[in-house]
Amino acid sequence: MNPIPSQEEIRRGDTTDVYFVRTREVLKSLGKEAVRVKAEVYVKRFPDVYEHAILAGRDEMLSLLEGRNVDVLAMEEGALFLLEEPVLVVEGPYGEFCEMETAMLGILCQASGIATKASRIKRLAGDRTVLSFGARRMHPALSTLIDRHAFVGGADGVSVVRSASFLGETPQGTMPHALILVLGDTVEALRGFDGAVAADVPRVCLIDTLQDEKFEAIRAAEALGKSLAAVRLDTPSSRRGNFRKIVREVRWELDLRGFSHVRILVSGGLGEEDIASLRDVVDGFGVGTCISNAPTIDFALDIVEVEGRPFAKRGKLSGGKQVVRCRSCGHRCVVPEAKAQALCRCGSPAEPLLLPAMKGGNVVAPSLSPRELRSRVMEQVAQFHERGESR
Repeated sequence: MNPIPSQEEIRRGDTTDVYFVRTREVLKSLGKEAVRVKAEVYVKRFPDVYEHAILAGRDEMLSLLEGRNVDVLAMEEGALFLLEEPVLVVEGPYGEFCEMETAMLGILCQASGIATKASRIKRLAGDRTVLSFGARRMHPALSTLIDRHAFVGGADGVSVVRSASFLGETPQGTMPHALILVLGDTVEALRGFDGAVAADVPRVCLIDTLQDEKFEAIRAAEALGKSLAAVRLDTPSSRRGNFRKIVREVRWELDLRGFSHVRILVSGGLGEEDIASLRDVVDGFGVGTCISNAPTIDFALDIVEVEGRPFAKRGKLSGGKQVVRCRSCGHRCVVPEAKAQALCRCGSPAEPLLLPAMKGGNVVAPSLSPRELRSRVMEQVAQFHERGESR
């Protein structure tokens, strides 16, 4: 048996928790499969010090519900959201979607976790390049999923060939240590790369394999001159010492010799603290595990209405809700559906953020390209921090 479930297997409920299978059996035996419910997806707790998260995976999740007799309201793919804001509302006979809950949440939790971490990394990096290098830290079946959501969250590019093709982008990367080791010398590997690889691919030399980064950078720059686009430091943590100081040393030596055009890229186990401490001395980051193994955004799905009657379990707010945001001041809040048209406290109109996404099992939400979604994410994150949006 293939350990990777097919789309067909996921859609028919093979990847669900068994208690949903048994729930449907019980409802069927009682003739209650058609009981109509309204269920909301939201987050009660964020990882670490997150102030907000990015909704990703919504479009893939909707594909699980296609053809089922359900209606869905949802925030847009790539939307910024806060704690306890419903990001998605499913309404219909419970028997239509009860076995999809596990897969629905799994898609949203991981996709949103990756996109959110990527957005945090990109915000810290500012105008510095961020490349998604994390595919090798996860099962290859997940590589395109990881890179898609990393890109939507803000990464400037991805290294995996299939991922880039899926996104409509050009794969980006440099050279591995293996090439240098096989050929026995950094400059020989660089010259080989320059002679064999298409001219439109930037020449980026990895300079930490055999010798001191400073001297390898000088050798590479002198070998290729104006053709050298950048050098990359992937220095092992055991040899780093003060990584920032090493980078500054490389920059000094390159500039001193007239190689100011050579950019400096860094990679190797980088996290948010590293990005913040290095962003003023480097030109770009290759970020792997931090993004691909990002903390999940732990969504839950809870029934809040049964047959049109507000009804929820203890600790949950019953009744349908809407999330509204003021177009002027950015204030946002969760309100009962009946109050969705109310004015903001500043007197300006408030816009609903939960919009029609599916009607009777048919997707009605517009679909955007990954680059358009990335722009949406970056715009909303910048706006949130500039205006201090809050509830």
